[in-house]
Amino acid sequence: MVNDPILHLLGLARKAGKLEIGEEPVGAACRSRHARLVLLASDAAANTRRRCAHFGEAGNVLWLEVPFTKEELGFPLGRSSCAMLAFTDAGFAASLVKKLAARDPEKYGPAAQQLQGKANRMLERQKEKRQHEKNLREGKRKPWAPPPQQKKEDAAPSAQHKKKPRPPKGSAPAHRGDRSGSARPDHPYKSGPGGRKLTGTFRRKP
Repeated sequence: MVNDPILHLLGLARKAGKLEIGEEPVGAACRSRHARLVLLASDAAANTRRRCAHFGEAGNVLWLEVPFTKEELGFPLGRSSCAMLAFTDAGFAASLVKKLAARDPEKYGPAAQQLQGKANRMLERQKEKRQHEKNLREGKRKPWAPPPQQKKEDAAPSAQHKKKPRPPKGSAPAHRGDRSGSARPDHPYKSGPGGRKLTGTFRRKP
């Protein structure tokens, strides 16, 4: 039994921290919904069997009786005996039941298929979670696309924005108020002090 692959897998799960050993730790893992599989020794007492069934029902987790005694289960775990233990990892649980199904397909075959399906779904969720975390860290980049071409109508300047032609050199500068370029006409009337109108014309001094 020392070199049994099933017991060796129990030792690997213990070293990885994916195993709960004893009634109290197993019960706590089931109530918190962290347990994936509960194993019961073949020579466990009737009270221990009832508690194992209760833990499985409370945590909605599968429990199985394995063809190993309490002493045989405890040896790879560094204990003198172990009547009950629970896997908290779906991968370890599926691997162990798969090995049990290879020895007794009729007894453990359905359980192996059930746990393998759960392990595959959990593995897929873990991959999606890791990919999502990677996208958040690095940023999901969009594929490069060429910029849209500018329309001809937008490219042609409008008539309002066209520059006005400058007057030819040597011509008289146009007055600010008269755009035609002619001199400003004289005003016949201009207001004097007190608002009185002054007659006559006034010309600017040269």
